Formats: sequence, structure tokens, C-alpha cells
Amino acid sequence: MTEGYLAVMPANAWNWVAVWRRNFLAWKKIALAAVLGNLAEPMISLFALGFGLGIMIGRVEGTSYVAFLAAGMAAVSAMTSATYETIYSTFARMGGERTWEAMLCTQLTLGDIVLGELAWAGTKSLLAGTAITLVAATLGYAAWPSLLYALPIIALTGLAFASLAMIVAALAPNYDCLVFYQTLVLTPMLFLSGAVFPVSQMPSAFQQISSLLPLAHSVDLIRSVMLGRPAESLGLHVTTLCIYAVLPFFLSAALLRRRLMR
Repeated sequence: MTEGYLAVMPANAWNWVAVWRRNFLAWKKIALAAVLGNLAEPMISLFALGFGLGIMIGRVEGTSYVAFLAAGMAAVSAMTSATYETIYSTFARMGGERTWEAMLCTQLTLGDIVLGELAWAGTKSLLAGTAITLVAATLGYAAWPSLLYALPIIALTGLAFASLAMIVAALAPNYDCLVFYQTLVLTPMLFLSGAVFPVSQMPSAFQQISSLLPLAHSVDLIRSVMLGRPAESLGLHVTTLCIYAVLPFFLSAALLRRRLMR
């Protein structure tokens, strides 16, 4: 049992870099299309809702609705980018493309591969989230100096959602089942986490649910940074995101081992 557990853990602290580099080299060939694809939905939401509803809503929590929404979209962009990379691209490499099978014939362990995939998904989320924050800062809806503090939060958000999505990839029997995670988990989380409207306006039961969601903690942190406000419950937010990033990694590694041994 101990040997089986060790087999799914990273062999050392740097083997995952080979997996990250492999994915990066493959991604470079379609980098522009991939970046535009990841940015399309949050940017459309930012401009359509921000400048559309923003005219009617006015100010929210002491700032313009566009600025309020921009921070939410930065977190959402990190969430969607990391999730889609994991449940689609990683799922393909694990299954139909048989890339993982080839990697496992090398010195890499399953843990090395999973860690490399999570790091790559986190990198893509960082690129997508940074792009949103740059647009917001350029339009005057975020403070430029504060963007540097937003980057580690965006990366941590990506790692958290990549870890959660890896569990889905480990359990999903086919591509069709992946859609349920998008519609039944990600979409409700988007509206319950304060990305589009304040959590304080929701019923108390939904506020309690929101406090458990990783996106809510990410939105609170990123919004505080982008708007130049002091972050409340900083330790709680960071700890929660770290838990979502670490614990699902171990669970997904165990589930993937069982799946690949069938």
C-alpha cells in the first residue's frame, strides 16, 4: 500500500518542469489563438455587462460597476483558463493522445506528470488573468502599482481550480461528462462568488455557501488589490485557496492511478 502511494507522488522537486516545458512547446504553436480564446468570454462579459448594466447600476461598493466587475472577471478568467486546460487538454493527453503513457515510460512518476500539468494550467491562468488586469488598468479601472500584488493571487487561483478540475478529469469516463462540471459547478459558482454582483446582496444562506467557494476568496483578494483597498481576512483567503490547490492534488493523483491501472 505504501509503495502504491509513493508511486503517485512526485519523484523529486524538479521533474515536473519537463512536463511543463513539453506543454509550453506544444502551446507555442497556437499561442495567439489560445490566448484570444481564453480572453474572449471574460472580456465580452466585462464590456457588455460593465458598460451596459454599469450605466443603469452606477456605483457598487463605493466604486464604478465596471471597476467592480473587472476584478471579478480577472478571477473568473483564471478559473476558466485553468479549468478548461485541465478538463480538455489534459484529459486528451491522458487518454486519446496517450501522451501520459509515453511519459510514464521515462523516469517521471504519475505525481510528476500531475504536478507538471497543474503548473502548466496555473501558468495559462496567470496569462489570462494578467491580460484582464492590464486592460482594466489601461482603462483606468485598476491601479497600476497594485497589479504586481494581483499576480500571485491569480496564479494561486489557477492552481486551485486546476487541482479541482484534475479530480473531474480523473473521474469523467468521456468528454460528454465534462460539460456537467461546467454547467453544474462553474456557472453557479460564478454567480455565487461576488464576481458579478456583491455577495452582501444575496440571502444569508447563499452568503454562507459563498464563503466556502474558492472563487469567492479569489475575487475578494483580487478586488481589494485592484481597487487599492486593504484586504480583509487575508490569511483566511490565502489559506483557503492553498487548501483547494493542495488537497485535490493528492486525491486526483490517487484517482488517476486507479484509473490508469484498469
